[in-house]
Amino acid sequence: MLQLHNGEAQVMLDTPGFIEVTPTADIKVTRHGNRAKCLQRLIRMGLPVPQTVALPFRTVRDIADGKMPDLATLISLFDGQPMLLSLRSSSETADWGGPNAVLNIGMNDKAHAWLSNTLGDVAADKLYLRFIRSFAIDVMRLDEEPFLEAQTPLEAREIFEAEVDDPFPQAITDQLAAVLRSMARAWEGTSARLLRQAQGAPADAGLGLVVQRMAQGMGPGQSGSGIVQFVNPNTGEPQVTGRYLGQAMGRDALIDRDKAIYLTRDARGPSLQDLLPEVYRELLEVGEACRKRLREEMQVEFTIDQGRLAILDAVRCPREARASVAIAASLARDGVIPRSEALLRVAPGTLSHLLHRQIDPRAKRTVLVRGIAASPGAAVGKIVFDSAAAQASQSRDEACILVRRETTPDDVRGMHAAQAVLTERGGSTSHAAVIARGLGLPCVTGATGLRISGTKRRVTLPDGTILREGDEITVDGSSGEVLAGAVATQEPAIDGAFGDLMKWSDDVRDIGVRANADTVADATLSRTFGVDGIGLCRTEHMFFDSGRLTVMREMIFAETPSDRAAALERLLPMQRDDFTELFQLMSGLPVCIRLLDPPLHEFLPSENEGIRALAEALDRPLSEVKARIEAMQEYNPMLGMRGVRLGIALPEIYEMQARAIFEATVAARAAGAQTMPEIMIPLVTARREVELVKRRIDAIATAVREETGQDFDYRVGVMVETPRAALRAGEIAETSAFLSFGTNDLTQMTYGLSRDDAGRFMSAYVNEGVYPEDPFRTLDVDGVGELLLLGAQRGRKARANVTLALCGEHGGNPESIAFCRLAGFDYVSCSPFRVPVAKLAAAQATLLGGPKGGHPAD
Repeated sequence: MLQLHNGEAQVMLDTPGFIEVTPTADIKVTRHGNRAKCLQRLIRMGLPVPQTVALPFRTVRDIADGKMPDLATLISLFDGQPMLLSLRSSSETADWGGPNAVLNIGMNDKAHAWLSNTLGDVAADKLYLRFIRSFAIDVMRLDEEPFLEAQTPLEAREIFEAEVDDPFPQAITDQLAAVLRSMARAWEGTSARLLRQAQGAPADAGLGLVVQRMAQGMGPGQSGSGIVQFVNPNTGEPQVTGRYLGQAMGRDALIDRDKAIYLTRDARGPSLQDLLPEVYRELLEVGEACRKRLREEMQVEFTIDQGRLAILDAVRCPREARASVAIAASLARDGVIPRSEALLRVAPGTLSHLLHRQIDPRAKRTVLVRGIAASPGAAVGKIVFDSAAAQASQSRDEACILVRRETTPDDVRGMHAAQAVLTERGGSTSHAAVIARGLGLPCVTGATGLRISGTKRRVTLPDGTILREGDEITVDGSSGEVLAGAVATQEPAIDGAFGDLMKWSDDVRDIGVRANADTVADATLSRTFGVDGIGLCRTEHMFFDSGRLTVMREMIFAETPSDRAAALERLLPMQRDDFTELFQLMSGLPVCIRLLDPPLHEFLPSENEGIRALAEALDRPLSEVKARIEAMQEYNPMLGMRGVRLGIALPEIYEMQARAIFEATVAARAAGAQTMPEIMIPLVTARREVELVKRRIDAIATAVREETGQDFDYRVGVMVETPRAALRAGEIAETSAFLSFGTNDLTQMTYGLSRDDAGRFMSAYVNEGVYPEDPFRTLDVDGVGELLLLGAQRGRKARANVTLALCGEHGGNPESIAFCRLAGFDYVSCSPFRVPVAKLAAAQATLLGGPKGGHPAD
C-alpha cells in the first residue's frame, strides 16, 4: 500500500517488519543484531530497560529500497507523554559499527510546550535545539555550521526551513521515517561497506535497528546520564570507571568531560557515589549481574530520571591488550566461562603487546615516517648508523636506535647493542626483521620515503627534514611508525593471567610449538615460555662475535684444505661449547641444529674501514683482501654458493660442525643432560645431496663414538625451502628423519620475489588485489600451501614416521598454524617472542578445527 510522508510517497510493507523486545520475543543476533539481543538479555535480567522495538535486517534493507514499515502501528506500541524515541543501530557484531544514534525523535512544538511546563523553558529549549541540530546535520545532511551557531530552537527551525524550503516536520511518523531512511541508506553506502569489511564483515552484512523510549536525563531533581564499566580498561583489574553528567543524555558525559563528575568517591571532586549512593549501589549490582549473566565485562550506558535509574544499553567494554587477557582469564577462573572459551576470546596477536614495551595509549604521537611493522614493541633512543656506534652507546649506557639502509649479518652486533632497528629497505622477512624478532627488538623496515646516508651520518625524512646522529626518536614496531622525540611507553605485562592462558593452551593444543633459538639467551627465553624444543638453531649467528668472526674470516681466506682445517680446528671448541650449553639448558627437549647456510661472503666486511681492519688482522695487503672479497661476490647470492652446496664443495665446514655437535652431546650427557640432537641440512634440492652430507655426518658420529667410548643417538633431516625439494619430498624423505619446511625461502622462490625488496611494491600489489595479503607475512595457502601439502603427502607416503615441521617466520602466524595442523604437521617453530602467540593460536586451531591431519581444503 502507499502512504504519503512529508510529500514523499512511501511503499508500506504488508507485514509489520518489527517486534517489541520482551523476555520471550523471538530476537536473534543473526536477524536483529547484537544490540537488540543484548537489550533482550538485560530485560530478562529484570533491569530497568526502557520499552524497545527491534527492526530486523530485512526490514532495514526494505527501508533502504523505499519500503517503509507501518510506523503508526510501531509508534502505538509505546506509551507515555510526550512521545520521544531514540533510534540506534544493531549490527550482527558490535565491531562492524553502524550509523550514530539519533535521540528525541518526536520532539516538536507540542512536546516542547509540554516539557516547558514540566522541566522548565531552559531544559525544553535545550532538548528541542539539540534535536533540530541532529535531524538537520545527521539525517538531512545539511551543513552543520549555521545550526551550531543557532542559539534557540526558533533560530534553528528558521535555518532548517530556509535550507529545505519546507516546514520542520512535526509528526513523529515523518521524523521517524526520515531517520530510518537515513540510517538504512547510510549502512549501504560505499564508505560504510569498506569500513565494516575492514573489520571482517561480509559484503552483505545486515543492519538491525532498535527504537527505544527515551529516558530523560534532563529534569527536576537528580537527572542526567553516564557511562560506567567495572574493570580498568588498561589492566583488566576490577575498578569502577566512567563519568556522569547532570542534565544530560546519551554519551554527553564522555563528550563534555570537564563538566562531568566521577562515579566513585574521589578527592578531586564530587561523585555519583556521594550524590546518589543508592543509584551507585544499583549500578554495581547491574555490573555484577551483567558479568554473570552476559558472561562478559560490559560498559553500561545509563540515565537517571529524577533519581530513577534506567539502563539504555550495554556493550562489551573497550579494553587494551593486557586487559583483554586479564578479563578472559578472570572470567574463566571464576567459572563464568569455561577455559576453552577464554582461549577463544583472546586474539593471538594480542599477546605480542604483552611481551614488549608499548607506546602509552595516552601519549601524544608525531609521526615522522611509516614503514612495515616488522617486529613488535616500542623503544626510544638516539640515532646511530653502524654497529661500532651502537656498541659505543651501549658502553655509555645510552639507548640507541640502529638506522641502516638495510642490515647484513655484520650488523648483528649493533642490533644486540641497540634498543630498536629502522631500515630504509626490506620487508617483514628481511634480515633486519628476522633477527629483530629473534632478539625481541622493535623493528620498522621499508620506511617509505626515508633516505639514509651512513657516510654523512644523517636521515632525510619524506618531508625533507633532516635527522642527524644523536637525535632522539621513538620506534613503534607494532604499528610501523617512527615518532618524533621520546614518547612515553608502558612496560610489558607478563603476569598471572598470561601464565594461565599459556597453561590452558598447552592442555588443549595438539600440534607442537618449538622456538627458533640461536643463542643461549634465546633458548633461555624460549624455555621460560614453555616450548616443546628448539626447531631451528641457525649456527651462522654463533660466528658473529668479534673474536670468532676473525677466525671465520681466516677460514674463508684459506687457500688450501689444510689451512682451512687449521682455522676450523680453532672454531671447533667454540661451537662445541655453544652446543654443550644449549643441550644442557634444553635437557629433555629436542634441539634441531641447522648447518651453516648463508654464502661465505656475508661474513666479510663491505665497507672500507672493515676491509682495512681485516687486512691488518690477516696480515695481508689491502689490495689482495679487496680483490678476494670482490671475487667472492655473486650475482644472486641467495641462489648461489650457500646451504648444502657449501657442505658438498667445502665438506670440512659441515664435518667440523657435526663433530662439535656430537662432542657437545657427549659432554652434555656427562653433565646429566638428556639430549638427542637433530641435524638439519639446508637448501636441499635432491636426494643425492642428502646422501653425500649424511654419509660424512655418520662417519663423524662413528669417529666420536670410538674416541669417547660413548654411544648416542641423533637424527638427520632437511630443510625444505626450494620448490624442487617439496616436489621430490618422497625420495628425499627416504634418507631424512624429518622434513622442516622453511617458508621464508620457499615463498621467495615460489613467487620469484626477493623478500628484502618486495616491501617496495607489495602494498600496491595488495591494494590492487594481485595478492590478498603479503605472502611473506601470511602464508599463501593456495600456492606455497600446495607445495607444503604435496611435500607432506609425498614425504609421509615414502616414510610413514617422517616428522613434518614448519620453521619459517610463518610458524608464528595463526592462519599458518591452523593450516599446518590440518595438513598433519607435527610442530611449527618461530622466534622466541612469537612462541606465546603460536601456542594460543595452536590451541584455538585445535578447538575450532577438524581432526588433525584432515586436508585443509576439506
